Amino acid sequence: MNSPHSPRPYQSYVYAYPHKTAYDRLSGHPGGRPALSELWAGENKNALSLYLHIPFCEVRCGFCNLFTRVGAPDELTTRYLDALDRQATAVRDALGDTQPVRFAAAAFGGGTPTFLTAGELERLCDIAEKRMGADLRSVPLSVETSPSTATADRLAVLAARGTTRVSIGVQSFVEAEARAAVRPQRRADVEAALGLIRDARIPVLNIDLIYGIDGQDEASWRTSLDAALRWRPEELYLYPLYVRPLTGLGRTGVAAADAESAWDEQRLRLYRAGRDHLLAHGYGQVSMRMFRRADAPPAAGPDDHACQTDGMVGLGCGARSYTSRLHYSFDYAVEMREVRTIIDGYTATEDFSHAEVGRYTDDDEARRRHLLQSVLQAAGMRLSEYRERFGSRPEDDFRAELALFEERGWLDPDAPAAGLLRLSPEGLAHSDALGPELFSPAVRAAMASYELK
Repeated sequence: MNSPHSPRPYQSYVYAYPHKTAYDRLSGHPGGRPALSELWAGENKNALSLYLHIPFCEVRCGFCNLFTRVGAPDELTTRYLDALDRQATAVRDALGDTQPVRFAAAAFGGGTPTFLTAGELERLCDIAEKRMGADLRSVPLSVETSPSTATADRLAVLAARGTTRVSIGVQSFVEAEARAAVRPQRRADVEAALGLIRDARIPVLNIDLIYGIDGQDEASWRTSLDAALRWRPEELYLYPLYVRPLTGLGRTGVAAADAESAWDEQRLRLYRAGRDHLLAHGYGQVSMRMFRRADAPPAAGPDDHACQTDGMVGLGCGARSYTSRLHYSFDYAVEMREVRTIIDGYTATEDFSHAEVGRYTDDDEARRRHLLQSVLQAAGMRLSEYRERFGSRPEDDFRAELALFEERGWLDPDAPAAGLLRLSPEGLAHSDALGPELFSPAVRAAMASYELK
């Protein structure tokens, strides 16, 4: 249970910091839109991440607030890939050749990348390899898919091009729950897609499941967990359901306070049941959401890559890019009409040489990002690594926040003796309340003033 001082446990999934709702149009900053060549000139480029965003889905789930649209009429996927090719050429030129450019990891996300046909997926891989210079067969490559688009021909392309991980959004094996989440699907089709993924012999299968769906209880949650476990996935992600503005479920209105409290308790109860069930079946907890099978092959990847410090190159209208000084992307929206407008603008763009929308970061934000991306992992953060990078101690930089976390029982009291800052099991359970506590006042203000569209 929460302590009397604990906030609501489900506030925000912190998968990136700062969030896009803290970004601003860079044309209004001194100097206007920065040239990508200037942004990347002084950056370390020997262990970059590469992310290609495909903003198309066959259906939009009721909980989804991702930047994506349903369908792609009038050869829109062709025009989108044309624009992606132009952007890749401009970005690779901006990275320059004065120092080696090396990609240590790659991912195709969305949306649903496998919305593309097999031939279009070949072209997507060509853009990553021939335009950007990424060697997809020698680095970890993760690709997102869905039950209806995980077809044999698409998976064959991904396997041949070096995909090491496929993540499939199942959400629930119970058809009534899938309908309640506005994700119509038949269990037989889900099982068939999982069989095709296993037949493709891609090393890592991840299955996404959601808890907190209307009508879901411990028994039906166990049904989905056991159905997933029968495929022995190397990874499982357990996501709490969120009902966000402008999504299908978000249009149904705001629940009363007592209903919100009951929903929080339901999600916490199901989270703990799911966690304990996976731990009992040989999975280790990596974060609040991620569980990895203990006997799975080691996660592939170079030892010199660290998400907290290395840059990211994002291609596509929903992708982010990170340098040490600026996080940037294109405009962000959730409402379908706005998303379509942004995609149409992207496909018509000829000049990709400047950053359009983003947020400049300083040393304080770098500290916050490092702490967030480290401490929300079950393994915790090495105190020595923080000191080496920033020349200070997290207990000094975040004295008030850490004292509050300690008071709430969210910190592991034995971790400092091992040189770590690590969450307790209850701290991990409350990751979506803990993360937002580490946002800077400036980022909070920017997010609060953002007008979602």
